Amino acid sequence: MAEKLLQWHPGFHAAIRIELQEEAETLEFYSEHELSKKPLRIDTLVVKKLDDKPIQKNIGKIFRGHNLIEYKNPGDSLNINDFYRAYGYACIYQSDTQKVREIRMDDITITFICSHYPREILKILKEERGIEVEKKEDGIYWLKNDPVPMQIILNHRLSRKENPWLGSLRADLQVDEDTDQLLRDYSRNKESNLYQAAMDLIIRANWKTMEEVRFVCDALRELYADELEAERIKGEERGEARGIELGEARGIELGEARGIELGAAKEGKRLTALIQRLLGENLLDDLKRVSEDRAYCEQMYRKYGL
Repeated sequence: MAEKLLQWHPGFHAAIRIELQEEAETLEFYSEHELSKKPLRIDTLVVKKLDDKPIQKNIGKIFRGHNLIEYKNPGDSLNINDFYRAYGYACIYQSDTQKVREIRMDDITITFICSHYPREILKILKEERGIEVEKKEDGIYWLKNDPVPMQIILNHRLSRKENPWLGSLRADLQVDEDTDQLLRDYSRNKESNLYQAAMDLIIRANWKTMEEVRFVCDALRELYADELEAERIKGEERGEARGIELGEARGIELGEARGIELGAAKEGKRLTALIQRLLGENLLDDLKRVSEDRAYCEQMYRKYGL
């Protein structure tokens, strides 16, 4: 008969409690306690394909083989808990492998990206761990004296010429030549899903500012080109069908053609007016929905008296 597999951990937990029972009034014990209620998930992981090829881009010069990136949106500040959580992720990432030391700790980097200079964190890290901060260039700060290479990136302080997209992930963009260049860059790459996702967020976060840029309407139409074109075709088809119906009812051959023309024109004007109203009020979700839901489109027509 095969020997039963021993369960060591319950006995270990009991032994620890026995050893510390004289201190039981001041201690609490939790067996196999889950350390996190949320999934352990880093915002972005970047793995180098070629270990011997250094990264030239300013935000990636610190990169090693495995690079963890933690991002805080403009409304959030980076705090010391965020720091230790990401540091813990790095330790778990190193240990969760099939082989021992398959990933070396000094082959992992941690990047924190935020919009506020974390002065309090840097003070605590210097006091607790002797970590010093070194400014490498505008917006990029390396943390020294720790086995794990780390950096803090303040995306709002990055050069907009060097990092136009990361530097534009903010809610306080101003109309300037960098904004104009950003939209030109988007125009050249408008077929890319990556550029579409980034531009959609930037426009939503800076709607009032982007309204002043002459390319923004084109950018919006490009983002939703398929939906708008489909709705335009639907409008023409509905107008054409109604025109034919009116022409046949009157029994006039020329009336059919005129009915088609008038019906399509009327429907096109309604749709154009609706799009302009939705764009003007920054109702981009409604803009997408009217292109997909005919009943909702009619509801919006009634709402705006179109």
